[in-house]
Amino acid sequence: MSTVTTHEAFVHPALFYRTEQEYTQRTVAFLRAGLAHGEPVAVAVPGPNLELIKAGLGADAEGIVFLDMTEVGRNPGRIIPKVLRGFADAHPEGRVRIIGEPIWAGRSEVEYPACAQHEALINAAFEGRAVTILCPYDETRLDETVIADAKVTHPILISGDGRESVSDAYDWEAVVDRYNEALPPAPDASVFPFEEKELPAVRIFAVNEAVRLGLAGERLLDAELAVAELTTNSVVHGGGGGTLAIWAEQGQLVCQVGDKGRLTDPLAGRRPPGHAQLGGRGLMLVHYVSDLVRVHTGETGTTVRFYLSR
Repeated sequence: MSTVTTHEAFVHPALFYRTEQEYTQRTVAFLRAGLAHGEPVAVAVPGPNLELIKAGLGADAEGIVFLDMTEVGRNPGRIIPKVLRGFADAHPEGRVRIIGEPIWAGRSEVEYPACAQHEALINAAFEGRAVTILCPYDETRLDETVIADAKVTHPILISGDGRESVSDAYDWEAVVDRYNEALPPAPDASVFPFEEKELPAVRIFAVNEAVRLGLAGERLLDAELAVAELTTNSVVHGGGGGTLAIWAEQGQLVCQVGDKGRLTDPLAGRRPPGHAQLGGRGLMLVHYVSDLVRVHTGETGTTVRFYLSR
C-alpha cells in the first residue's frame, strides 16, 4: 500500500474488500503505517468493523481515535465538517491519517445519493491538505452502482489483496452533479408559504405539525432550529421567501424548505466557517441536528429536505 504513505498533499484511496480478513489486514496495515510516521490517526467506521480493527491492532490501538460511523455519520452531510475536518483541524501540523467508511449495507436508497455526494466532495474539502483518507467498500454486500461510483469518487483504488491502481474513471464533480437530482414529491404534506413577515408564524406552524406527527423532546428542538435556519436563509438568500412542507415518512418526520435561490458552492453546509466569519452556519447546523439532509439546486431554485427520527 505504498501510495497511501505518500508525502503528496491530499490522498483519497478506496479499499475494496470481500472478507473480514482482507478488511482487517488492509486497514490495520494502513493505520500502522501512519503510526510509524508519527501521524495522528482516527477511525470512523460502522461498529462491528471498529471491533475488527481494534482486535487487529492489539496494543497499537492505544492513542487512535475510534468513532462509530453509524452514529457520528448517520447524516452523510455532517461527516466532512464534524468528523473529518473536526479531526484534521485539531491537528494542523503535519499529515493526518483517517479511515472513513460512510457507506455500509444498511444504508437506505434515500440516504445513498447524499453518501455518494459526500464521497465526491471530500476531494474538494481537502484539496491541497496533508491528509490521507482511506474509504473501505464491501464488494460482497454493496450494490454494483455503489462500487462503480466509488471508482469515480476516488483517484486511487486498492484491492483486497493490496494491489493499487489509479482510477481511470475518477471525476468527482460528475457524481456531485448526477446526484443533484429532483427530490420525490412530498406525500400528504402540510404546506406553509412564507415571506419575511411570516417567519414567526411558519416556525410556530412547524412546531405544531411536528408535535402532531409525534416529535417530542430534543428532536422537537432540533426540528425548530432547522426550520428556523432554513426559512431565514430563504428570506435572506432565496428571493425573500419560500414554502415549508412537513410530513411523516417511515418513522421519521420530514421537513422541506423550497425557495427561488440557488446554491453555487457545492460545499455549502459542509465547510466550517472561520472564527471571525459572520453567518455561514445555518445549513451546517441543519446537517448537525438531522439524520439525513437531501438538497436539490438548479436554475429555478433550491430545495432542502431534512429527516428526523421520531
